Amino acid sequence: MKKRILGNNGLETSLLGFGCMGLNYHRGPAKDRNEMIRVVHSAIDAGITMYDTAEVYGPYTNEELVGEALAGHRSMVQIATKGGFKISGLTNELDSRPESIIRSVEGSLNRLRTDYIDLYYIHRVDPKVPIEEVALTMQQLKKDGKILHWGLSEASAETIRRAHCVEPLTAVESEYSIWWREVERNIIPVLEELRIGLVAYSPLGRGFLTGKIDKNTSFTENDNRGELPRFTKDAMEANQVIIDFLNKLAKRRNVTPAQIALAWILSQKSFVVPIPGTTNVSRISENVASTHIVFTEQEMLEINEEIIKIQIVGDRYPEAEQKRTSK
Repeated sequence: MKKRILGNNGLETSLLGFGCMGLNYHRGPAKDRNEMIRVVHSAIDAGITMYDTAEVYGPYTNEELVGEALAGHRSMVQIATKGGFKISGLTNELDSRPESIIRSVEGSLNRLRTDYIDLYYIHRVDPKVPIEEVALTMQQLKKDGKILHWGLSEASAETIRRAHCVEPLTAVESEYSIWWREVERNIIPVLEELRIGLVAYSPLGRGFLTGKIDKNTSFTENDNRGELPRFTKDAMEANQVIIDFLNKLAKRRNVTPAQIALAWILSQKSFVVPIPGTTNVSRISENVASTHIVFTEQEMLEINEEIIKIQIVGDRYPEAEQKRTSK
């Protein structure tokens, strides 16, 4: 698989990464552990090198699974994980104090079975701790060799600038897909200016853009989509229009809607790396094949003109979580 450089600090990774959250968290009842490890191994075989997890996924169990799956493959991959929470049951509080971050990094290193983390994100910006102080903590962790690069997840343009002035960011992780384009407004211009990479999570709209989910879909225990405004039955019925559009594009190319959605992101900027996740080996080859789809400038112009006309229904997060984004 072709590679891309994230940021100005030389982190080279595959065009597509792998979002590991759904292997055992927030996507329904956890599947067989050995099968999920096999999925990760298939991704490695396909040339995917970036594996994204977080301590809060589980909590902790996702990092443990990823650590087990990547054992023996460490030199072939980059591990990205996230911290910045005081984990306490179901009500995790933001906590980016230096001692909290250091404790989180140590825990992640242990669970991931590694002595360094390639890319460490602050999962959500803590308004109680100046971002400059957080950046200094990251600076020290880099000096100690415990992390190689750092980033922010769901941060505002102002916060990105302030953090980058103290210790250069390698990447910002934000939701970005053909049905969620808010980062194009204020975030992508800043990243382009400062030469910071963008890691796009939920590039397939939490599965909706695959065309496999509709108003008749029921979400089971451990599947947070049932709590998201964009996944109510009414919203999914209204949003079927975006699937119809993707299907039309896919039919022209003899590919799948998911492949069109991923190819669209890859065509936006050269510093964007989407991280779709899956629990199915066959989806890995499908996702990887999207990297071979190329749109002309005219095609992109026409596609984007059509997307702008489509009114997406429903917020991406409930109100409480919305408050934790773009700080």
